[in-house]
Amino acid sequence: MANFILCYNENMFTGMIEEIGEIRALNPNGSGLDVVIDCKKILSDVKVGDSISVNGCCQTVVEFGENYFKTNLSQETLKISTFSDLKVGYSVNLERAVTPNSRLGGHIVQGHVDGVAVLRKVISLGDFFDLYFEVPTNLSRYIAKKGSITVDGISLTVSDETSSTFRVSVIPHTFENTTLHFLKIGDKVNIETDIIARYTEKILGSGNESRIDENFLKENGFM
Repeated sequence: MANFILCYNENMFTGMIEEIGEIRALNPNGSGLDVVIDCKKILSDVKVGDSISVNGCCQTVVEFGENYFKTNLSQETLKISTFSDLKVGYSVNLERAVTPNSRLGGHIVQGHVDGVAVLRKVISLGDFFDLYFEVPTNLSRYIAKKGSITVDGISLTVSDETSSTFRVSVIPHTFENTTLHFLKIGDKVNIETDIIARYTEKILGSGNESRIDENFLKENGFM
């Protein structure tokens, strides 16, 4: 098994959702957007400047009060994520940045959205659910069977993948305690691919045609 040194910084998450918040207000601010989010649990120790993952996107708290916090979405964030489609009343997954003594319950999540995927199919398997997403080809090479992926901030394991799709199998607790149970066919979600796959490709210098797959992960000690 490969060894990794995990360096703490305030902008790291685990993909373990703490609370579902609700969009209270959306106010244009130049080329960006000010967003006010209703919530409770994650405000227990909040302060201005803290980082909170909102549907998988690392955002800075610029203001907070009783049962809400406000953040500023940049033009770049609106361009690469689902946030351009936000509406008042929408539900969002929330997670505070980890602290040095936090358990890493999911996987290493930076809160840097890579792009958007589209829900294409949901199969109910009793209490469990298989969700199929279509993903842009420029991201699919970083998605491998048994690897990790972040969907709207949720840490999930890839059950299967093709050159343009991936499947995740979701347990009842995750389905009911995140925004996954609100999704409809055709809905878009924020995707962050596995940081290990992205940095491995960079280090190896394999070029744009490289692909991180299950065999690669096994051969290099990641599985």
